[in-house]
Amino acid sequence: MSTPSLGGRLQRLFLTGLLTLLPIWLTWIVVKFVFVLLSEISTPWVAPLSMQIAAWFPNSLGWINAVSVQATIALVATIVLILIVGWLARRVVGQRMLGWVEALVQRIPLANVIYSSARKLLDILQTKPDGTQRVVLIDFPHPGMKSVGFVTRVIREQGTGRELAAVYVPTTPNPTSGYLEIVPLDAMTPTDWTVDQAMSFIISGGAVAPDTIPFGAPARPATDAGPA
Repeated sequence: MSTPSLGGRLQRLFLTGLLTLLPIWLTWIVVKFVFVLLSEISTPWVAPLSMQIAAWFPNSLGWINAVSVQATIALVATIVLILIVGWLARRVVGQRMLGWVEALVQRIPLANVIYSSARKLLDILQTKPDGTQRVVLIDFPHPGMKSVGFVTRVIREQGTGRELAAVYVPTTPNPTSGYLEIVPLDAMTPTDWTVDQAMSFIISGGAVAPDTIPFGAPARPATDAGPA
């Protein structure tokens, strides 16, 4: 057996190192994105407050003026704010405040469309639709290939009354963007996945997946043949 060349060994080592570091790199990208996003929410008031505190106590608390410290404080403050909002949303007073905010947003052009659409989508994904499974497979982008989709609504075809489904097909690894397809109910392949399982499958690029999947066309009930 011939000994692999130096170039071949280096290529295998490079691919092994790349495949080892890629999940770590993707995790860092996502964590960094979330960290920066959450930090920026509270930065407008955390930064001036930190600078003022550092000016009052330059010898003991001057370090609080560092950018990394301000970003960390802003992140913690945002997380605390989210927890407080979640706690209030489960109380009567919080629900009333949310109602006031929604009423205010409804008066703002464009913002009311974005908010109401996002609110309805999140509410829909948290509940199971009547008569069909939430997570389905559809022929997309062409027959012979399947994509994971979320049924957001069941509608009927004008004239024939045939049942159709509005299916949101998210992209990988960012499920916040995707496609909206209208698919006949009998052309969808139902699954027993939960929304969380489907999201894990999408975000991981298929790495987190069950051992089996219902890839074939849905079974149609047999009809009795009449006399020839």
